[in-house]
Amino acid sequence: MKYIDEYRDPQLAQTLFDEIRRITTRHWTIMEICGGQTHSIIRNGIDQLLPDTIELVHGPGCPVCVTPLESIERALVIASRKEVIFTSFGDMLRVPGSSRDLFMVRSAGGDVRIVFSPLDALQIARDNPSKEVVFFAVGFETTAPANAMAVWQAAREGVENFSVLVSQVMVPPAMRAILSSPDNRVQGFLAAGHVCAVMGYAEYEPVAREFHVPIVPTGFEPVDLLAGILKTVELLEEGKADVVNRYGRVVSREGNPWAQDIISKVFEVIDRPWRGIGIIPESGLGLREEFASYNAEQRFNVTNICAQESPLCMSGSVLQGILKPDACSAFAKECTPEHPLGATMVSSEGACAAYYKYGLP
Repeated sequence: MKYIDEYRDPQLAQTLFDEIRRITTRHWTIMEICGGQTHSIIRNGIDQLLPDTIELVHGPGCPVCVTPLESIERALVIASRKEVIFTSFGDMLRVPGSSRDLFMVRSAGGDVRIVFSPLDALQIARDNPSKEVVFFAVGFETTAPANAMAVWQAAREGVENFSVLVSQVMVPPAMRAILSSPDNRVQGFLAAGHVCAVMGYAEYEPVAREFHVPIVPTGFEPVDLLAGILKTVELLEEGKADVVNRYGRVVSREGNPWAQDIISKVFEVIDRPWRGIGIIPESGLGLREEFASYNAEQRFNVTNICAQESPLCMSGSVLQGILKPDACSAFAKECTPEHPLGATMVSSEGACAAYYKYGLP
């Protein structure tokens, strides 16, 4: 990519809009998996400019949003301990637990720090040998390589005061869960380009065949998204359940083998709960037995902590594409960015946050 402007070109976007209108003969429902794609769609008004026959619904591709409530509660308990320096990406600090968030823990005296990489957290552990340093390892396949590398490096150096609270999830099992639901309306997917940059797109081919849905990896700029929508509609109109890459400048079929290698060395596939959705079999990553000493959940004995979601929060239906954010009765009333009921209202990739920020008059 030489310039960013070429992927925001209004004339090129208009050409893609026109072609989508020309080829569409019936109603199609397409899900974009990634929350970053959701924000770009809403911010640029793409959903409003598409023909009425194309409906975009928003998927569970916001890692902050799907981090289960019990993991947030475990983080809050660990971060409150005096011997702990708790580190996290910044977007996790506003995510509500049952009654507080990590910002509240910090304001009450907890040592909660924002880092830009898990390797930054590892350096904090090196610099503070008398403290227990914990990194909140959340995310999809995009964050898994760096999180795995931090654990690998800590083990290699023998850094014993470092651990990770893991809530890693994977996209294909979530797609299978959505497509298997009796409430499913999704007929095609826009796959997240950054996930595919790590894992490739070959792993989507069995999903496309099994459920007979087209899957199109694409990027995050308006032209990227419109090109992805156009290809998805073309495949739907032709009755083809193929995986077609529309993010070729970043994504290959095989992905990044070095990133995949470090993931497989440190993590193993496990069942994982998703906030608002429940347990999705074989949808998560957990530390392998040889790295169990770096498991903060076990180190601080917080495995059995449970929590209850607000009955007003409909984020689970939003994350599955069943409900649009502004159809929730609590949206912009009981639930706002200042007083969120769920993570989808405060995450920088949350669908509710996108609708609140860009969709309100």
